[in-house]
Parts: sequence; C-alpha cells; structure tokens
Amino acid sequence: MTTTVSPESAARAACRLSGLDGRSLTPLHNHATSVFLLPDEGIVVRVSSAPQRQRLETAVSLTRWLLARGFPATEPADVSQPVAESSYVITFWRHYPQPASSTPPAGHLGSLLRSLHDLPSPPLELPEYEPLASLKVALDASTYLTSSQREWLTARRGELLESYRDLEFPLGYGHLHADAYPGNTLWDGQEVRLGDWDEASFGPREIDLANTFQGIRFGRSTEELDEFSLRYGYDIREWPGLRVLCGIRDLHTLGSFIRRADRGDEAAGKQLGYRIETLRNEDGQAQWSAA
Repeated sequence: MTTTVSPESAARAACRLSGLDGRSLTPLHNHATSVFLLPDEGIVVRVSSAPQRQRLETAVSLTRWLLARGFPATEPADVSQPVAESSYVITFWRHYPQPASSTPPAGHLGSLLRSLHDLPSPPLELPEYEPLASLKVALDASTYLTSSQREWLTARRGELLESYRDLEFPLGYGHLHADAYPGNTLWDGQEVRLGDWDEASFGPREIDLANTFQGIRFGRSTEELDEFSLRYGYDIREWPGLRVLCGIRDLHTLGSFIRRADRGDEAAGKQLGYRIETLRNEDGQAQWSAA
C-alpha cells in the first residue's frame, strides 16, 4: 500500500532533520510551491517537487553569493539545506513580514534587475534557460486537460518556441533570475529584496524584463511600466521580440494551474479554463486572476 506524504508532513520532517522546531508550522500559500511559516523562528519553509533539487541547490548557493556581493536577495536560513523528504525537496528562508497596505512598486524591480545584470558572472554553473520546458512536463502528465486543450497548448507552445529561436537579443546573455516580476519582490523595512530564485538560469537578459510587461493581464499600468523601464535603463517595448516573450510567459503561467487542477483544485481549474479560452481567442487584454 502506497502512502502519499503531504507537503506539510514533509515540511515538518525536514524541520526536524534541520534542527528546527516544526510544531508552530503555519501554511502561507500553496501555488507552484507549498509555503509555510515558522513564526517563532522567523523562517519560511518552501516545499518543492523532488526533480527541482539541483535548481534549489543552485538557488541557495546563488543567493548566498549575491548577498556577499551586497545584492538584496532574500536570505537563506542558516541551516543545512536543501533537505530531501519523500517526493519533495525543502528549503528554508528568512521571513520578511509584509505590510498589508502596500507591495513594492514595479520600479523597484527595474532597479534590482539593473543591479543584478551589472554584477559579474557568479562562480557556479547555472542551467541554460529553456522556455516552456516545465510546461511540456505538465501537459504530458495532466489528467485534467481535455484533448482539445492539450492539442491546442502543445501546438501553441511549438509556435512560440519556433519564433523564439528566430529572435535576436540586443541586451546579450548572462545570469538571469528568470522568474522576475513585481510579485517576487518583498519589503525589508525601506529596502526591497528579490526572492524566489528557483528558476535562476543563463540566457537572454530580455527574459528578466518581459515578465513585468506580461503583467498587464493583472492590471499593471502604463505608468508602472514606464517607471520600471526608466529604473532599468532600457524600454523593452521598443524591441519587436517582446510579443513573443509575453506569449511564452502567458503559457508558462499555466503550469502551476494545470498541476493544481490535476490535484482537484476547482478554483485553479476554473481560472485555467478561462486563461486558455482567452488565449485561444487571442484576447491580449483579458484580465486574469493571480490566484
């Protein structure tokens, strides 16, 4: 008989292995990753799937290097990590309590990315950026998608990858956060930190800029995009390849909703269906829900 271990159980076991008291473990959110808080320790516990282990090891090493260079990345907790437990890999991070009334404006991310891209190459091997690789895994494994949805998404993925291969990138190649958007920034007092480094890669610098512009689907304003561009020092809207990268980002965001829908999450299934419908109708202005 096979027993399925829940992310919470895996988190508690990993806490014990790392010498942390997991009795106060509290859920924070569950989307692409299950995230918990140890309030007494001031530590965030992130539970990811086991295939992510190498990327998580890279994320911990990279952020420690960035912090040593003075870059405001989120800080890994001072424990041995990552920890493998059952079918999961667990990492531990310093908790940054957020005010309820405000989130960091997009302009802060522009400044952070400018500083990140100006740093020398980190002394560790980063995986090459592979657009929509994780989406293929989700499409192949999904039990929720209809055959029509799967066929359309597979074809659309192929079209976007073909267009991506033809792009020329004026900003060149280097180390990337690769999941940079304002939602991955956090207040730390008056300072802003950049978190969620699981997808750190080597690739075209435009990747780190395009995600913020895809955010028009979540209500991001022209004024915010102007400030982001000013703070970074380059307006990607002048580059014809932005449309392709925003299309790739649109599809990339479906992966976590597919996995949640596969687990029976009705809200995720509803949002997934809406996003696919708007993509198939080529509705570039449709507003999506972030949760």
